[in-house]
Amino acid sequence: MKPGERDDQPPILRGSAPAAPSVRRIARELGVDINKVSGSGEGGRISMDDVKAYVKKIMEGKAEAVGVGIKKGTLPDFSKYGKIERVAMSKIREKTATHLSYAWAVTPHVTQFDKADITQFEKSRKELNAEVEKEGGKLTVTAILIKIIAEGLEKFPQFNTSIDMDSKEVIYKKYFNIGVAVDTEYGLLVPVIKNADKKNLVEISVELGQLAQKARDKKLSLDEMQGGCFTITNLGGIGGTYFTPIVNSPEVAILGISRGNFEPVYNGYGVFEPRLMLPLSLSYDHRIIDGADAIRFLRWVCEALEQPLKIL
Repeated sequence: MKPGERDDQPPILRGSAPAAPSVRRIARELGVDINKVSGSGEGGRISMDDVKAYVKKIMEGKAEAVGVGIKKGTLPDFSKYGKIERVAMSKIREKTATHLSYAWAVTPHVTQFDKADITQFEKSRKELNAEVEKEGGKLTVTAILIKIIAEGLEKFPQFNTSIDMDSKEVIYKKYFNIGVAVDTEYGLLVPVIKNADKKNLVEISVELGQLAQKARDKKLSLDEMQGGCFTITNLGGIGGTYFTPIVNSPEVAILGISRGNFEPVYNGYGVFEPRLMLPLSLSYDHRIIDGADAIRFLRWVCEALEQPLKIL
């Protein structure tokens, strides 16, 4: 053993980067090749701060790595195999690709799934929709979930945070702004319903319809797409069962909605009844949200949908 070395340190294989297993794990989660990180410790040992500094350089365009939106290497010549066409990305698609690559690289994602029985909920929603339409809105599942999520963020404050890794702080937000992903012919846009906790279902429904139309008309302002605390993305109108949405960083959670279907559900009295079940997918940042908290939050959302009188 060399002077200054401790016998409780794990052995470092010849030719491998000197870093603790925990540092290697974080590097893998961030999509970083640990062998390309310069260590600031004794003997070039790589610390967590070194990995973070490397990722920061990547995002500033000073280094290359896979998985953070920076291309490494060159693509093959696809024209050797057949006819191709190159089309420039739209500005929206370019920004989406860059933002989601960053979000996927820096956020340790976990997704949990559940189903809500919305049989009674749908009856109530359809009955109330006529009144909402008189005000120029449409009472959709998404509009109602905006209200539910706003209340959920107040009950589960860790879902209304952002993480500042530089200062090692968790930022708790005292406002409740809910973003909604809107599919347009130009790409995905996320307008934000500001102060959703202070608005009723009619106000939310009308504003959501207006923002969605502005998104499709490419008339959304930058301010209307900023300040979100949590995002909802609804693919139920298209189809599918479950999916794993990417957290809209610097938010820490996103809720995905799929298509509801009737399923036979045991009623506890020896009979299976047809119930309308809505699949929900919750992706979250595991740095601040633990699995138990995530499923409690998701179950709370399901129970809110299953008790329409409580929310409507």
